[in-house]
Amino acid sequence: TPPGAAGKAPPQPRVLASFMTALMKGEPLVLVNGGEVFRTFCFVEDACDAVMRMIEHPDKSSGHAFNVGNPNNNIQISKLAELMINMYSKITGKPKGTTVSISGEEYYGKGYEDSDLRIPSMKLVKKQLDWTPPTSLETAMEATMRVFIEKYSDKLANLKRSADEAAAAPAKKAK
Repeated sequence: TPPGAAGKAPPQPRVLASFMTALMKGEPLVLVNGGEVFRTFCFVEDACDAVMRMIEHPDKSSGHAFNVGNPNNNIQISKLAELMINMYSKITGKPKGTTVSISGEEYYGKGYEDSDLRIPSMKLVKKQLDWTPPTSLETAMEATMRVFIEKYSDKLANLKRSADEAAAAPAKKAK
């Protein structure tokens, strides 16, 4: 399974990568089961800061398993889609995207199950390392989206160009 992907073969990208790819391709964002579940997001720089504290304070971290997340960044996936659609339009100036709902079984396959809510307990990491994640969901999302756009817009454009050329090739041969 490639990084950022999960599920049955072929693996499905995780929600942020899936939503960003759809936005950049001008495709609808797929909401599995209407996007009713909630997820909690932690900015990667915040997570790295927590890990650095663990490394720098082995006396306080050794032998402990820490949850590293941001309970303040808990959001329903349908609301995340709305946030990302609006933010992408603001960042790029492109028209706002759309969403489409699909069943979990249709998207992931038979036997799909999901938890409705995942919120990490931050008690131990706060107590042992005096760490709390400082970055809001909006700030983290904008920074993440800007990096994704910068890193992948050319690659997606090249993929689209290759697909368009491949589709046009049989038409040229027919002439």
